[in-house]
Amino acid sequence: MSAPVVGAVDCGTNSIRLLIARADSSLPADRVAESSLPADGVADSFLPADRVADSFLPVDRVADSFLPVDRVADERSEEAYRDHPPAPLVDIHREMRVVRLGEGVDATGRFAPAAIERTRKALADYVDIMVAAGVERVRMVATSATRDAANRDEFFAMTAELLGRVVPGASAEVITGDEEARLSFQGAVGELDPASGPFVVTDLGGGSTEVVVGDADGVRAAYSADIGCVRLTERCLPSDPPTDDEVTAASEFARARLDPAFAAVPVEGARTWVGVAGTMTTLAALGAGLSEYDPEIIHLSRISLDDLGVVCRRLVAMTRADRAALGPMHPGRVDVIGGGSLVTMELARVLSRRAGITELVVSEHDILDGIAMGLLD
Repeated sequence: MSAPVVGAVDCGTNSIRLLIARADSSLPADRVAESSLPADGVADSFLPADRVADSFLPVDRVADSFLPVDRVADERSEEAYRDHPPAPLVDIHREMRVVRLGEGVDATGRFAPAAIERTRKALADYVDIMVAAGVERVRMVATSATRDAANRDEFFAMTAELLGRVVPGASAEVITGDEEARLSFQGAVGELDPASGPFVVTDLGGGSTEVVVGDADGVRAAYSADIGCVRLTERCLPSDPPTDDEVTAASEFARARLDPAFAAVPVEGARTWVGVAGTMTTLAALGAGLSEYDPEIIHLSRISLDDLGVVCRRLVAMTRADRAALGPMHPGRVDVIGGGSLVTMELARVLSRRAGITELVVSEHDILDGIAMGLLD
């Protein structure tokens, strides 16, 4: 009997994402490890040119870089694919759209009608794709913004109407911060060598940030903090570019919101930091000097905390117009990536001090993959 085709939908504060997948026991052929990439991949780097020399990325794919070029290194080695277990999923379709469902929820406590409509249009398209792909099982989860919105019943009614076309009776569900953390962890570490654990996984979203510690046996501790790139931007960073006072206030706010997470989650024994979601993957793309967003290159890439700090500080100081001109930057992240960068800097500060972490591993696989794996159980 063939493996079922499953559909996973994650609707967060900033974006709605779809994964259609099936189970498989081996990696796709195009994921076989190589010692280098083809020579047409990297543009002028944000790193100075003398620091690209040892890069895993070919020099002509490094774009205007935040970092010296010899530090624009996707430090994935052959071992990154050879030594970890094969992925349990084979992607059929993966897509993300920025709908900003949580726009204004932090201030009003309600979904705006326009935000629900943007989400409805995107989900309607996703349903068409799932029906055409023959999806047999579907799960849609809603996270931070939906937990906070007083009029979430309107949202659920809309999702039930649409998802019922895929599987009768299906509807979105609000998951707790703890389950969000568990699903993110499962998706993020599925391709990593267990010997690299324990892992600390951070899922930096629009309205919340999950901090999770675990290993091959599963999650040890998790906490969902009420801080994300949209929430922080709306609350603390109104100017373009942000003023020094706004940046200071935003950093202090991020620290205060993350303190309970680090009090609840013992990160001291973690050996590997894995970051997931759009802020982290965009920072990795910019640090690697990519001229455009390329998930195949970004996935399982590494960036040192020193270089990560350079990228974050530059983004915070940039105008939105300058951010929009960056090749890997999704238009829906332009206004909030500064806030995401400040949260990332606070995560890096604490993990460096408490766990001796020196680099960030970035994964394109996250809560979506965790949801899909659950559907295959």
